[in-house]
Amino acid sequence: MAFWSVREELSLANKLRRSYYELLRDELDQFILQYALVDSYNNFLDKNILFPFVEKRELKPRARIPAIEYEDQNAFLVIFVEDTIPANHKKYIRFFDTNTTTKTNLLLSEALPLLDNFDRNQKYLESVHFFDFLKLLIPIDYALLVQRDPASKTKNRYSLSHFHVRIDWPITDAAEDMARNLRYISKDIYEKGDKYAEDIQKKFFEYYGLPVMVGGRRTAAIVAAQYLKRIPCITTIYVGSSESRALLRISERGVSKSVLMKFTNKEMSQIAEANNLTVQTFKKNYLAARKEKEGICIFQTTYFLTDHARPPEDGKLREIKPDLNWLTIDGQYILPKPGVWQYPPLPLNVIYS
Repeated sequence: MAFWSVREELSLANKLRRSYYELLRDELDQFILQYALVDSYNNFLDKNILFPFVEKRELKPRARIPAIEYEDQNAFLVIFVEDTIPANHKKYIRFFDTNTTTKTNLLLSEALPLLDNFDRNQKYLESVHFFDFLKLLIPIDYALLVQRDPASKTKNRYSLSHFHVRIDWPITDAAEDMARNLRYISKDIYEKGDKYAEDIQKKFFEYYGLPVMVGGRRTAAIVAAQYLKRIPCITTIYVGSSESRALLRISERGVSKSVLMKFTNKEMSQIAEANNLTVQTFKKNYLAARKEKEGICIFQTTYFLTDHARPPEDGKLREIKPDLNWLTIDGQYILPKPGVWQYPPLPLNVIYS
Protein backbone atom coordinates (compact mmCIF):
# COMPACT_ATOMS: atom_id res chain seq x y z
CA MET A 1 0.00 0.00 0.00
CA ALA A 2 1.53 3.32 -1.09
CA PHE A 3 1.61 6.21 1.40
CA TRP A 4 1.04 8.61 -1.52
CA SER A 5 -1.86 8.64 -3.98
CA VAL A 6 -1.40 7.62 -7.60
CA ARG A 7 -2.68 10.03 -10.23
CA GLU A 8 -6.03 8.24 -10.70
CA GLU A 9 -6.86 8.80 -7.02
CA LEU A 10 -6.28 12.57 -7.09
CA SER A 11 -8.73 15.43 -7.45
CA LEU A 12 -8.38 17.56 -10.59
CA ALA A 13 -6.70 20.26 -8.47
CA ASN A 14 -4.13 17.80 -7.13
CA LYS A 15 -3.60 16.24 -10.56
CA LEU A 16 -2.58 19.68 -11.76
CA ARG A 17 -0.27 20.07 -8.76
CA ARG A 18 1.29 16.66 -9.46
CA SER A 19 1.87 17.61 -13.12
CA TYR A 20 3.49 20.89 -12.11
CA TYR A 21 5.64 19.19 -9.48
CA GLU A 22 6.87 16.60 -11.98
CA LEU A 23 7.64 19.28 -14.56
CA LEU A 24 9.70 21.25 -12.01
CA ARG A 25 11.36 18.03 -10.84
CA ASP A 26 12.55 17.32 -14.39
CA GLU A 27 14.30 20.71 -14.36
CA LEU A 28 15.73 20.10 -10.90
CA ASP A 29 17.02 16.69 -12.05
CA GLN A 30 18.99 18.38 -14.82
CA PHE A 31 20.49 21.02 -12.53
CA ILE A 32 21.48 18.49 -9.87
CA LEU A 33 23.03 16.02 -12.34
CA GLN A 34 25.16 18.90 -13.63
CA TYR A 35 26.12 20.08 -10.13
CA ALA A 36 26.72 16.64 -8.61
CA LEU A 37 28.65 15.06 -11.45
CA VAL A 38 29.80 17.36 -14.26
CA ASP A 39 30.72 20.30 -12.01
CA SER A 40 32.51 17.92 -9.62
CA TYR A 41 34.53 16.51 -12.52
CA ASN A 42 35.51 20.04 -13.50
CA ASN A 43 36.58 20.77 -9.90
CA PHE A 44 39.13 17.95 -10.17
CA LEU A 45 40.17 19.05 -13.66
CA ASP A 46 40.79 22.63 -12.49
CA LYS A 47 43.27 21.34 -9.90
CA ASN A 48 44.93 18.81 -12.24
CA ILE A 49 43.77 15.96 -10.00
CA LEU A 50 42.77 12.62 -11.56
CA PHE A 51 39.04 12.06 -11.18
CA PRO A 52 38.24 8.95 -9.06
CA PHE A 53 35.72 7.19 -11.32
CA VAL A 54 33.24 4.90 -9.61
CA GLU A 55 33.90 1.24 -10.41
CA LYS A 56 31.06 -0.78 -11.90
CA ARG A 57 31.06 -3.16 -8.93
CA GLU A 58 30.23 -0.21 -6.65
CA LEU A 59 26.85 0.04 -8.39
CA LYS A 60 25.78 -3.48 -7.40
CA PRO A 61 23.27 -3.78 -4.55
CA ARG A 62 25.11 -4.32 -1.24
CA ALA A 63 28.40 -3.15 -2.76
CA ARG A 64 31.09 -1.77 -0.50
CA ILE A 65 32.37 1.70 -1.36
CA PRO A 66 35.96 2.73 -0.59
CA ALA A 67 35.77 5.05 2.42
CA ILE A 68 37.75 7.99 1.02
CA GLU A 69 36.47 11.57 1.17
CA TYR A 70 37.20 13.70 -1.91
CA GLU A 71 36.94 17.38 -1.08
CA ASP A 72 36.49 18.38 -4.74
CA GLN A 73 33.37 16.25 -5.09
CA ASN A 74 30.27 18.39 -4.54
CA ALA A 75 28.33 17.19 -1.50
CA PHE A 76 24.76 18.32 -0.72
CA LEU A 77 21.28 17.30 0.39
CA VAL A 78 18.10 18.66 -1.21
CA ILE A 79 14.55 17.66 -0.20
CA PHE A 80 11.78 18.47 -2.71
CA VAL A 81 8.23 17.95 -1.38
CA GLU A 82 5.05 17.94 -3.51
CA ASP A 83 3.00 19.60 -0.76
CA THR A 84 3.90 21.68 2.32
CA ILE A 85 5.31 19.92 5.40
CA PRO A 86 2.91 20.64 8.30
CA ALA A 87 4.40 22.44 11.32
CA ASN A 88 3.84 19.45 13.65
CA HIS A 89 6.80 17.70 11.96
CA LYS A 90 9.33 20.32 13.08
CA LYS A 91 10.47 18.14 15.96
CA TYR A 92 12.33 15.85 13.55
CA ILE A 93 12.63 17.88 10.32
CA ARG A 94 14.09 21.11 11.68
CA PHE A 95 12.62 23.99 9.68
CA PHE A 96 11.89 27.14 11.68
CA ASP A 97 11.40 30.87 11.17
CA THR A 98 15.12 31.31 11.87
CA ASN A 99 16.15 29.25 8.83
CA THR A 100 13.63 30.45 6.25
CA THR A 101 15.29 31.92 3.15
CA THR A 102 14.72 35.58 4.01
CA LYS A 103 17.45 38.14 3.38
CA THR A 104 17.82 38.76 7.14
CA ASN A 105 18.38 35.06 7.92
CA LEU A 106 20.75 34.54 5.01
CA LEU A 107 22.86 37.53 6.05
CA LEU A 108 22.96 36.28 9.65
CA SER A 109 24.32 32.91 8.50
CA GLU A 110 27.45 34.70 7.21
CA ALA A 111 28.07 31.78 4.90
CA LEU A 112 26.81 33.52 1.81
CA PRO A 113 28.20 36.09 -0.57
CA LEU A 114 24.77 37.75 -0.80
CA LEU A 115 24.38 40.74 -3.03
CA ASP A 116 22.82 44.02 -1.91
CA ASN A 117 20.23 43.70 -4.68
CA PHE A 118 18.79 40.50 -3.14
CA ASP A 119 15.57 39.59 -4.95
CA ARG A 120 13.19 37.75 -2.65
CA ASN A 121 11.39 36.22 -5.65
CA GLN A 122 14.47 34.22 -6.62
CA LYS A 123 13.57 31.55 -4.06
CA TYR A 124 10.60 30.52 -6.27
CA LEU A 125 11.22 27.76 -8.80
CA GLU A 126 9.48 29.78 -11.50
CA SER A 127 12.01 32.62 -11.10
CA VAL A 128 14.65 32.93 -13.84
CA HIS A 129 17.23 33.30 -11.07
CA PHE A 130 16.10 30.29 -9.03
CA PHE A 131 18.98 28.02 -10.07
CA ASP A 132 21.51 30.79 -9.37
CA PHE A 133 20.03 31.06 -5.89
CA LEU A 134 20.09 27.27 -5.43
CA LYS A 135 23.72 27.12 -6.56
CA LEU A 136 24.59 29.76 -3.96
CA LEU A 137 22.93 27.82 -1.13
CA ILE A 138 23.57 24.18 -2.09
CA PRO A 139 27.18 23.98 -0.75
CA ILE A 140 26.01 25.06 2.72
CA ASP A 141 25.98 22.29 5.31
CA TYR A 142 22.78 20.38 6.22
CA ALA A 143 19.83 20.22 3.85
CA LEU A 144 17.82 22.57 1.65
CA LEU A 145 14.04 22.26 1.64
CA VAL A 146 12.00 23.01 -1.49
CA GLN A 147 8.24 22.75 -0.98
CA ARG A 148 4.91 24.18 -2.03
CA ASP A 149 4.33 27.71 -0.78
CA PRO A 150 1.32 27.42 1.59
CA ALA A 151 0.28 30.98 0.72
CA SER A 152 -0.32 30.00 -2.91
CA LYS A 153 -3.82 28.55 -2.54
CA THR A 154 -4.99 29.13 -6.10
CA LYS A 155 -1.63 28.65 -7.79
CA ASN A 156 0.94 25.95 -7.09
CA ARG A 157 4.13 27.85 -6.33
CA TYR A 158 7.20 26.04 -5.13
CA SER A 159 9.99 27.74 -3.25
CA LEU A 160 13.31 27.02 -1.61
CA SER A 161 11.73 27.74 1.75
CA HIS A 162 14.46 26.73 4.24
CA PHE A 163 18.21 26.26 4.43
CA HIS A 164 20.27 24.65 7.22
CA VAL A 165 17.51 22.03 7.62
CA ARG A 166 18.52 19.26 10.01
CA ILE A 167 17.07 15.76 10.06
CA ASP A 168 16.85 14.83 13.73
CA TRP A 169 14.96 11.52 13.71
CA PRO A 170 17.05 8.68 15.21
CA ILE A 171 18.19 5.93 12.81
CA THR A 172 16.76 3.28 15.14
CA ASP A 173 13.32 4.92 14.91
CA ALA A 174 13.54 5.07 11.11
CA ALA A 175 14.61 1.41 10.89
CA GLU A 176 11.87 0.41 13.36
CA ASP A 177 9.27 2.26 11.26
CA MET A 178 10.42 0.45 8.09
CA ALA A 179 10.48 -2.98 9.82
CA ARG A 180 7.00 -2.46 11.27
CA ASN A 181 5.60 -1.53 7.83
CA LEU A 182 7.26 -4.60 6.29
CA ARG A 183 5.93 -6.79 9.14
CA TYR A 184 9.32 -7.90 10.50
CA ILE A 185 8.33 -6.63 13.95
CA SER A 186 4.97 -5.90 15.55
CA LYS A 187 5.95 -2.84 17.61
CA ASP A 188 9.49 -2.41 18.90
CA ILE A 189 12.85 -2.85 17.13
CA TYR A 190 14.25 -4.65 20.21
CA GLU A 191 11.30 -7.04 20.67
CA LYS A 192 13.34 -9.96 19.25
CA GLY A 193 16.66 -8.99 20.85
CA ASP A 194 19.71 -6.87 20.10
CA LYS A 195 21.05 -8.99 17.21
CA TYR A 196 17.69 -8.82 15.40
CA ALA A 197 17.56 -5.03 15.94
CA GLU A 198 21.05 -4.73 14.47
CA ASP A 199 20.02 -6.80 11.42
CA ILE A 200 17.01 -4.51 10.90
CA GLN A 201 19.23 -1.42 10.94
CA LYS A 202 21.60 -2.98 8.38
CA LYS A 203 18.62 -3.81 6.17
CA PHE A 204 17.37 -0.23 6.50
CA PHE A 205 20.53 0.98 4.74
CA GLU A 206 20.22 -1.74 2.09
CA TYR A 207 16.57 -0.78 1.49
CA TYR A 208 17.77 2.63 0.32
CA GLY A 209 20.76 1.36 -1.64
CA LEU A 210 23.51 2.35 0.80
CA PRO A 211 26.39 0.41 2.41
CA VAL A 212 25.86 -0.30 6.10
CA MET A 213 26.00 2.69 8.43
CA VAL A 214 27.44 5.33 6.11
CA GLY A 215 27.67 8.71 7.77
CA GLY A 216 26.58 12.27 7.22
CA ARG A 217 24.29 13.43 4.48
CA ARG A 218 23.46 10.02 3.04
CA THR A 219 22.18 8.77 6.39
CA ALA A 220 20.20 12.02 6.84
CA ALA A 221 18.74 11.50 3.34
CA ILE A 222 17.41 7.99 3.98
CA VAL A 223 16.11 8.90 7.45
CA ALA A 224 14.28 11.85 5.85
CA ALA A 225 12.91 9.59 3.09
CA GLN A 226 11.48 7.20 5.69
CA TYR A 227 10.14 9.98 7.90
CA LEU A 228 8.43 11.85 5.05
CA LYS A 229 6.26 8.80 4.35
CA ARG A 230 4.10 10.32 7.10
CA ILE A 231 3.03 13.04 4.67
CA PRO A 232 0.56 11.84 2.02
CA CYS A 233 2.33 13.22 -1.05
CA ILE A 234 5.40 12.43 -3.10
CA THR A 235 8.89 13.57 -2.13
CA THR A 236 12.21 13.52 -3.99
CA ILE A 237 15.50 13.53 -2.12
CA TYR A 238 18.80 14.24 -3.83
CA VAL A 239 22.05 13.55 -2.03
CA GLY A 240 25.64 13.82 -3.20
CA SER A 241 28.53 12.64 -1.05
CA SER A 242 32.25 13.26 -1.29
CA GLU A 243 32.81 9.56 -0.61
CA SER A 244 30.45 7.87 -3.09
CA ARG A 245 31.09 10.28 -6.06
CA ALA A 246 27.50 9.50 -7.01
CA LEU A 247 24.14 11.22 -7.05
CA LEU A 248 21.61 9.22 -5.04
CA ARG A 249 17.98 10.08 -5.82
CA ILE A 250 15.12 8.69 -3.71
CA SER A 251 11.54 9.18 -4.90
CA GLU A 252 8.18 7.40 -5.13
CA ARG A 253 9.77 5.40 -7.99
CA GLY A 254 12.47 4.07 -5.68
CA VAL A 255 16.22 4.61 -5.64
CA SER A 256 18.61 5.53 -8.45
CA LYS A 257 22.34 6.22 -8.55
CA SER A 258 24.03 8.32 -11.21
CA VAL A 259 27.79 8.38 -11.75
CA LEU A 260 30.32 9.41 -14.37
CA MET A 261 31.59 6.56 -16.53
CA LYS A 262 34.37 6.42 -19.15
CA PHE A 263 33.92 4.84 -22.59
CA THR A 264 36.54 4.17 -25.29
CA ASN A 265 36.00 5.21 -28.91
CA LYS A 266 35.22 1.60 -29.79
CA GLU A 267 32.61 1.35 -27.02
CA MET A 268 31.05 4.65 -28.08
CA SER A 269 30.78 3.39 -31.67
CA GLN A 270 29.08 0.19 -30.47
CA ILE A 271 26.63 2.11 -28.25
CA ALA A 272 25.79 4.53 -31.08
CA GLU A 273 25.24 1.69 -33.56
CA ALA A 274 23.05 -0.28 -31.11
CA ASN A 275 20.80 2.78 -30.74
CA ASN A 276 20.70 3.77 -34.44
CA LEU A 277 22.72 6.94 -33.85
CA THR A 278 25.75 8.26 -35.63
CA VAL A 279 28.89 8.46 -33.46
CA GLN A 280 28.84 12.23 -33.97
CA THR A 281 25.24 12.48 -32.68
CA PHE A 282 26.10 10.30 -29.69
CA LYS A 283 29.15 12.38 -28.76
CA LYS A 284 27.31 15.66 -29.20
CA ASN A 285 24.34 14.70 -27.01
CA TYR A 286 25.67 12.20 -24.48
CA LEU A 287 29.24 13.19 -23.65
CA ALA A 288 29.38 15.21 -20.44
CA ALA A 289 33.17 15.55 -20.85
CA ARG A 290 36.10 14.19 -22.87
CA LYS A 291 39.38 12.75 -21.64
CA GLU A 292 41.94 12.24 -24.39
CA LYS A 293 40.48 9.41 -26.52
CA GLU A 294 37.74 8.56 -24.04
CA GLY A 295 34.27 9.95 -23.63
CA ILE A 296 32.71 10.54 -20.20
CA CYS A 297 28.98 9.98 -19.82
CA ILE A 298 26.46 10.08 -17.01
CA PHE A 299 25.43 6.52 -16.21
CA GLN A 300 22.32 5.85 -14.14
CA THR A 301 21.33 2.67 -12.35
CA THR A 302 17.78 2.24 -11.04
CA TYR A 303 16.97 -0.31 -8.35
CA PHE A 304 13.92 -2.44 -7.64
CA LEU A 305 12.75 -3.75 -4.25
CA THR A 306 12.50 -7.54 -3.96
CA ASP A 307 9.55 -9.23 -2.21
CA HIS A 308 11.55 -9.28 1.06
CA ALA A 309 11.54 -5.46 1.04
CA ARG A 310 7.80 -5.15 0.38
CA PRO A 311 4.92 -5.69 2.82
CA PRO A 312 3.79 -9.37 2.71
CA GLU A 313 0.54 -9.99 0.85
CA ASP A 314 -0.97 -11.92 3.77
CA GLY A 315 -0.04 -9.17 6.25
CA LYS A 316 1.42 -11.70 8.69
CA LEU A 317 4.53 -11.20 10.81
CA ARG A 318 7.71 -12.76 9.39
CA GLU A 319 11.36 -13.25 10.27
CA ILE A 320 14.14 -11.16 8.76
CA LYS A 321 16.74 -13.20 6.86
CA PRO A 322 19.91 -11.08 6.55
CA ASP A 323 21.35 -13.09 3.63
CA LEU A 324 18.45 -12.37 1.27
CA ASN A 325 18.82 -9.45 -1.13
CA TRP A 326 16.39 -6.57 -0.74
CA LEU A 327 17.39 -4.71 -3.92
CA THR A 328 18.00 -5.79 -7.49
CA ILE A 329 19.09 -3.76 -10.49
CA ASP A 330 16.11 -2.60 -12.50
CA GLY A 331 17.53 -0.38 -15.26
CA GLN A 332 20.93 0.77 -16.54
CA TYR A 333 21.14 3.82 -18.79
CA ILE A 334 23.46 6.34 -20.32
CA LEU A 335 21.74 9.68 -19.76
CA PRO A 336 21.88 12.54 -22.25
CA LYS A 337 24.08 15.33 -20.91
CA PRO A 338 22.16 17.89 -18.80
CA GLY A 339 20.05 20.22 -20.91
CA VAL A 340 19.76 17.98 -24.00
CA TRP A 341 16.18 18.20 -25.12
CA GLN A 342 15.49 15.63 -27.84
CA TYR A 343 17.41 12.49 -26.96
CA PRO A 344 16.31 9.84 -24.43
CA PRO A 345 18.39 7.72 -22.02
CA LEU A 346 20.07 4.76 -23.78
CA PRO A 347 19.82 1.31 -22.14
CA LEU A 348 23.24 -0.26 -21.56
CA ASN A 349 23.97 -3.40 -19.58
CA VAL A 350 27.42 -2.96 -18.02
CA ILE A 351 27.31 -3.75 -14.30
CA TYR A 352 27.36 -7.53 -14.64
CA SER A 353 29.08 -7.69 -18.03
